[in-house]
Amino acid sequence: MSTTRTTMRTAGVAVRAMLVFTAVLGLGYTLLITAIGQLAFPVQANGSLVRDADGTVVGSLLLGQAFQDADGEPLPQYFQPRPSAAGDGYDAGASSGSNYGPENEELLAAIEQRQAAIAELDEAAVTDIPADAVTASGSGLDPDISVAYAQLQVDRVAEARGIRSDEVAALVAAHTQSRDLGFLGEPRVNVLSLNLALDALAG
Repeated sequence: MSTTRTTMRTAGVAVRAMLVFTAVLGLGYTLLITAIGQLAFPVQANGSLVRDADGTVVGSLLLGQAFQDADGEPLPQYFQPRPSAAGDGYDAGASSGSNYGPENEELLAAIEQRQAAIAELDEAAVTDIPADAVTASGSGLDPDISVAYAQLQVDRVAEARGIRSDEVAALVAAHTQSRDLGFLGEPRVNVLSLNLALDALAG
């Protein structure tokens, strides 16, 4: 009888402890972190969504997206992002890389095809095309491109929009983000924010 009573008491303590910690850590902690996020970092906490002049959500600063026509051809008046291996391309629900090794024949063939397409679109030498222009990121959703790739596209975008190249180059410079903490990563350009700035300039 004593053993049974001890067991029941121990079980009761365990159940109460579980309920308390579930309430404190499962509910209370979640609500606290959510409140801090909404108060201190509302944009980031809500997905870094970007809206156009009409207030319509057009994307996120954290997710790459295509700037193509209905046939899948790149729109010349917009800066183009990195290639994507996420689903059918830029699928936020299927984030992934190609997982091909550097000597994979399919990857090498895709790189050659992308190089040829960019060389034609931007009238550039293949040797001037940076690596990020022809290779997908690990997530397939990288929203940024290198400064070199952005600069490669300046003349084409300027011609397509009928504006001066130096105006477009100035926008690229204004939207170039420096290394994180001053030493992590490389300078980069967010494609969506740059393209929206182009639309605003034209407007």
